[in-house]
Amino acid sequence: MATFLYQLGQRAFRRRRWVALLWVAVLAVVGIGALSAAEAPDDSSSMPGIESQKAFDLINEQFPGSEANGASARIVFVAPDGQKITAAGHRSAVDRFLTEAAGGPQVADVSSPFDGPGLSKDRTTAYATVTYKTKDDEVTDASKKELEGAVEEVRDTGLTVEVGGSALATEAPAGMGEIVGVLVAAIVLLITFGSLAAAGLPLITAVIGVSISLAGITALANAFGLSSTSGELAMMLGLAVGIDYSLFVVSRYREERAKGRDPQEAVGLALGTAGSAVVFAGLTVVIALAGLSVVGVPMLTKMGLSAAGTVVVGVLIALTLVPALLGFWPNAVLARQTRRGRARKSERGLRIPRIRIHRRGRQLGRSHEPGESPAPRENRKNREPRKREEAGSWSVRWASFVLRRPVAVLLVTVVGLGALAVPALELRLGMPGDEAKPTSTTERRAYDALAAGFGPGFNGPLTIVVDARDADDPKAAVETVAERIGATKGVVSVSPPQFNEAKDTALLSATPSTAPTSERTKNLVHTIRDERSATETETGATFEVTGTTALNIDIAKKMQDALIPYLVVVVGLAFLLLLVVFRSVLVPLKAALGFLLSVLASFGAVVTVFQNGHGASLLGVDQTGPIMSLMPIFLVGIVFGLAMDYQVFLVSRMREAYVHGEGAGQAVVSGFRHSGRIVVAAALIMMAVFSGFMTAGDSMVKMVGFGLATAVLFDAIVVRMVLVPAVLALLGKRAWWLPGWLDRLLPRVDIEGQALNRRAAELPAPTGESLQDMARV
Repeated sequence: MATFLYQLGQRAFRRRRWVALLWVAVLAVVGIGALSAAEAPDDSSSMPGIESQKAFDLINEQFPGSEANGASARIVFVAPDGQKITAAGHRSAVDRFLTEAAGGPQVADVSSPFDGPGLSKDRTTAYATVTYKTKDDEVTDASKKELEGAVEEVRDTGLTVEVGGSALATEAPAGMGEIVGVLVAAIVLLITFGSLAAAGLPLITAVIGVSISLAGITALANAFGLSSTSGELAMMLGLAVGIDYSLFVVSRYREERAKGRDPQEAVGLALGTAGSAVVFAGLTVVIALAGLSVVGVPMLTKMGLSAAGTVVVGVLIALTLVPALLGFWPNAVLARQTRRGRARKSERGLRIPRIRIHRRGRQLGRSHEPGESPAPRENRKNREPRKREEAGSWSVRWASFVLRRPVAVLLVTVVGLGALAVPALELRLGMPGDEAKPTSTTERRAYDALAAGFGPGFNGPLTIVVDARDADDPKAAVETVAERIGATKGVVSVSPPQFNEAKDTALLSATPSTAPTSERTKNLVHTIRDERSATETETGATFEVTGTTALNIDIAKKMQDALIPYLVVVVGLAFLLLLVVFRSVLVPLKAALGFLLSVLASFGAVVTVFQNGHGASLLGVDQTGPIMSLMPIFLVGIVFGLAMDYQVFLVSRMREAYVHGEGAGQAVVSGFRHSGRIVVAAALIMMAVFSGFMTAGDSMVKMVGFGLATAVLFDAIVVRMVLVPAVLALLGKRAWWLPGWLDRLLPRVDIEGQALNRRAAELPAPTGESLQDMARV
């Protein structure tokens, strides 16, 4: 692996113009494909394997022309304080609205609040439902403006009018997520590298990679049913990992140049070492994202594969385009001090290259294999400043501190993360609806008005579809089902049945006494389903429970059941991959256990803020409630891949130092000296990208951004920078133990660059001509 990537880096450096043109051509091709592609489909709500989905499919089959998930708008009218909505003037205003709304384009039906259950008992609140002939995304702007105009006319009469439902749903402000993330990333890179070019190169390559990926997703959206959500996840992850992967290659390049390597050799060595880590880190992310397919949800599978493709593009760019760009500007990415030092050396001619580069047959600075004599001593004047610099590095000081007190550090870390994880035991899954939106939105105000006028369960009715095709008397069977459900404790009312044309299938609407996200509503759905068999035996008719509330309950259960199998598959595959990379049993095991600690702590933080409400106002969250059903799967999948990134980048340098002859403890210090600062910078960039999404107006987007940012904080800063060195210090040489039979069985990927080390030993001493070339660089 190391030799192949070394050669790839050198080829990309030499043929940089062709590599750059190739990527420009790829961007142009996918861009043209995106511009000419058909429009992407709407986000599919298909959820195979759950009762709610089966019921939706039956409704669409037995009630053709009326989609079970068709667009609708619920218009809520509230009379001024002390007045009734049934007063002559108010009723007249509502009737005019009904007439005008019924004549709007795409409108299938408008229900009057005065002809059915649309009037509250105290007659202060009423609602009308406008049903459209098409789905949410197919309602035209003209239809929306027509309805909005009718609503404004009623408001002018003095009534409070709010609009809920899906037809006129307003999108929350997108926030400044991507912009904030890129700006913070630029600042972190500038501080880390001290060079505008070094800071800008990872940003540029990441943007190129994300642009190619998004264009490709857009071009393939119609053919593979990729929704806009797939592109959003791909953009978020592609930006984060694209910056990180380029960051590690550029950092290693600068390190090799500081050792006196010429640009082309430095690029080859950077790719042969850091590039190997990029490949395997990318593989762990791809495994985590592609593993979403085991959940059995088509939407998640498409999102995971789209994001995995984006990560692959990021890896390829880091391995080809980054070396090519370094070839165009080999010195621009170096620190200012390094460039000045090289300029002074160039002025002195050959006096600088004469530094004991070839003493005793070996090149200065070459790492030695276990058992070899160490590299020759450097001149004391050159050595002392380097020692002081290394001893003064915060990462070296921290690693040394942990090595001196590993037990105390380990206990504090585990106890601290464990305490943060405790609230995760209270985790409740669900899909927050309009109640989670800010009070500034009309949907939230409509939700509150309906809850006040009709009861908290009115916003989450249960839809019962009764299949009486096998019953002797379909009508009587449906009536019996309605009576049984209406008599269930927790059901306030059941609507009259609505039959299909064949009169053998009917729809009922049952209103719970509790809110849609209440635990009691969840128990009610389970009770109705548990008592179904007795009703079906008596009537000969079957029924299923669906509707938004039941659908959210079913999704939460499906996600909860899928979490453990998903963890087993992803962690198992990643363990095998890390086993090959580190040639150790305990290091991959430690990586997996550390990840579980960090992800549980992040679950606890999410529950504390978004479910229990502690600190929610600081994030602009008006209403707390259950955690989004997809959140655990997303958090585990995305963060696991990123956590293994940091594991590979940090521990690979420790393994490299250990294989090249350093003791177990000193190898930990060396790994921190070379990678500690870069891993922290990479984690800060990730946190900045994810935290930027907390500026969005939608509480669910805030939740995702907060969960991912805290998970990266716990995993990269706490687990990888604190727990990892403490565990390795306690294990010592045992950390790198591998049974002999397994060592012979596993393939060797040479992530440490041993082949490159042997190659360096075989090279002849630099000639005067080559030294002049190095001095001129």
